[in-house]
Amino acid sequence: MSVITKVPEPNLWEEICKEFAALRSWETDNDNKSVSTDYLDFDASKHTPVFYGKIFTGMFADADVTADFDPAVSHPACIGFSFAEKLAKPASPKPLPPPDKYTCSPTEYLNFYIYPTLLPALEAMLKQAKVEKCFERKRTKFDACDYLTEYLYRHNSFHKDENREDVPLLDIPFVKSWLLDHPRPALPKSLLWSDDEAALIIQCFWRGYRVRKDPEVQELRIWQREWREEISGIQKRVTEFWDEKMPEGDSRIKLPDPDDDTYLFKEIIIESPSQSCVSP
Repeated sequence: MSVITKVPEPNLWEEICKEFAALRSWETDNDNKSVSTDYLDFDASKHTPVFYGKIFTGMFADADVTADFDPAVSHPACIGFSFAEKLAKPASPKPLPPPDKYTCSPTEYLNFYIYPTLLPALEAMLKQAKVEKCFERKRTKFDACDYLTEYLYRHNSFHKDENREDVPLLDIPFVKSWLLDHPRPALPKSLLWSDDEAALIIQCFWRGYRVRKDPEVQELRIWQREWREEISGIQKRVTEFWDEKMPEGDSRIKLPDPDDDTYLFKEIIIESPSQSCVSP
């Protein structure tokens, strides 16, 4: 019976690391394969002093090799093994003088003036991209160009005397001048919030929804809405009422006398809005 299996998608970060490790394989030789490594981490509980730090290989012979063994010359553990002298560590070649930047070829210019600064910046950018989970999500707040700009500004070899370690991106002079003419739109909250912050906000909204869903809370909210609709524009209605009762130029208002059965009217003179009404 055939079994259908799903091949996992290749991880972009792992592919980049493999390519980078292949280019730097000459710097990451294994101690077991290297013949020029200095062995300074000897531990008697883990290593055998007879074989530690030496080049050896096993010997397979039909004859008995213990017959010619001399314990005064060698160790019994060396029986059946062949040893070779460790090669001396070769001296590192002297660095070539940098070519003239104005007359050298483009390849020499890249190798001597661009790559020594750009490659460490790209390596640091890839590590930060992994921290920001750029290889796991389609959209993140991490901007590779911004990171390279900030990194190269802080590690500029022509300004070693200046302290630029704590200078953020937005405080760099040429970045300030660029953003004055080319302002950036604000990032959405989905990119600014971390996973913990987003989870906290979603949980708060969900708890609030569960509370508002309660019947008693719903009844209270309906009453509050009706009350707001009833008292909405109360100031406007009061103003319209007094404008209707007190037209401009008319200072006399006739009000009904509640004690008079014939509803006779008395004149009440209002001298000013700030003064009280006085009956004649």
